[in-house]
Amino acid sequence: MSSNPDISRQSPHERAEYVKRVVTQEGAQLRQRFPILKQQNAIGVAILVLSWVGMLASALGYVQGALPAWATILLVAFFASFTHELEHDLIHWMYFRQKPWAHHLMMALVWLARPSTINPWLRREIHFNHHKHSGTERDIEERAITNGERWGLRRFLMTSDNMLSVLLRLHRAPNRKLRVRMLTRTMAAYFPLGLLHWALWYVFLAVHALALAGHPVNAAWVSGLDTLVVVWIAPNVWRTFCLHFVSSNMHYYGDIEDGNVLQQCQVLTPVWMWPFQLFCCNFGSTHAIHHFVVKEPFYVRQMTAPVAHRVMREVGVRFNDIGTFSRANRWRADARSATVPSSAGKPA
Repeated sequence: MSSNPDISRQSPHERAEYVKRVVTQEGAQLRQRFPILKQQNAIGVAILVLSWVGMLASALGYVQGALPAWATILLVAFFASFTHELEHDLIHWMYFRQKPWAHHLMMALVWLARPSTINPWLRREIHFNHHKHSGTERDIEERAITNGERWGLRRFLMTSDNMLSVLLRLHRAPNRKLRVRMLTRTMAAYFPLGLLHWALWYVFLAVHALALAGHPVNAAWVSGLDTLVVVWIAPNVWRTFCLHFVSSNMHYYGDIEDGNVLQQCQVLTPVWMWPFQLFCCNFGSTHAIHHFVVKEPFYVRQMTAPVAHRVMREVGVRFNDIGTFSRANRWRADARSATVPSSAGKPA
């Protein structure tokens, strides 16, 4: 039974405010019960340090022969996923707002841990736009990670590879000028770490493709490249796929009311998605909460989730709407023939 009997007569805005009020209150109560949660800056630094220690220890284990490549890739990806959530919190100025040098140092370190991503300082503007226009054609951030695309091989490749996400949409640009603009903006956004990351990945793939074809590259640098891929590059390719797979399918796109938070996200927690959730900090379960209560750090959202999920169900937020996979993320349950708008080729 709903704890808010008038919910059926409330507007979407009023329902969203109800969720925000209840979840914010739960967060405040948690801080009273666990005063350490008030030390937000210290917690952020601790998570960052532990993440880097985990990544470096895993890399060292591989170099010394104590860990196989597959285990190293998964461990580094797991620890790196925490730095993604830290970056998201940093974008919302949740750590060291009054100490810019510490804030920007954290931003640099979380980017270095995840070199597959765009410049986080540039992402800030794109992400704020995502909150203003989530799920609409103006939502560049979600379009860039394939939200709104029909599922198939093309979307699979775009989900796991940020460069392909741009290149496979170039043909939709109406003219050469816009295609050049897309490419130049992409190069600027990924400079320098993203460009280095994806260049190393493509060289690695090319070298091993040649070896499979019977033309091995017998150069001293190949061994170093292989090690770099295992401890830094491949973990972020896998982490990127997991995050984009979960995020792009829990956000709705294309036929929602601009600004209606109730329609922007679902809570996505089927058991079969746990192998992906493990490498994006349970994103499918907790990210929708962030759309209602923006200023809570990711670890608090994990703690408020039981209460948040209860009130989100009351106001009509969807849970485990698997049909979105066949609807290209459309909100309408009968949107089987969804198409991607031609302007989806705008720069990401």
